[in-house]
Amino acid sequence: MSLNYIKNFYEGCLRPPTVIGQFHTLFFGSVRMFFLGVLGFAVYGNEALHFSCEPDKRDVNLFCYNQFRPITPQVFWALQLVTVLVPGAMFHLYAACRNIDQEDILQKPTYTVFYILSVLLRIVLEVVAFWLQSHLFGFQVNPLYRCDAGALDKKFNITRCMVPEHFEKTIFLIAMYTFTVITVVLCVAEIFEILGRRLGFLNNQ
Repeated sequence: MSLNYIKNFYEGCLRPPTVIGQFHTLFFGSVRMFFLGVLGFAVYGNEALHFSCEPDKRDVNLFCYNQFRPITPQVFWALQLVTVLVPGAMFHLYAACRNIDQEDILQKPTYTVFYILSVLLRIVLEVVAFWLQSHLFGFQVNPLYRCDAGALDKKFNITRCMVPEHFEKTIFLIAMYTFTVITVVLCVAEIFEILGRRLGFLNNQ
């Protein structure tokens, strides 16, 4: 496999055919992943160790933390990123197999429709992730969590637990919601850019 083929593959197939799509790839791949990978670990990395309840027992803390976090935020957001990448990856794999370049995507109706469908599916996955995040984590992290520990020990039913660094987690939640909204807006703008080029309102260059 020649270097020119690899160069053409990356430039023609893996790079989105629109300016907004390329900006979205940069935003998605660099800013969002860096924010989650670095700051996410700093904010949520030791949450389970500092999560304490009354009475302060290991089994109670673990039971209540599992109730408080059915799924850890880092895992949820990592799954969100991977899932949202799937439509674009499938299209780029299809483009690579069919030897489709950027000009073909913008000029041939069939490829344009397939690409728009991949962007629409990306939007749907982002909206679903936004809805799931709001139901799993809410929009604010409270400093106290009331845990129903009756199934663990009959001596106490409702246990108060301290949530560490709740203010930082609230800021991080808002940031992740903001990233999702920005991604959806960029996807919608990319669709309009494609339609504008197809209809001749925008310069294809």
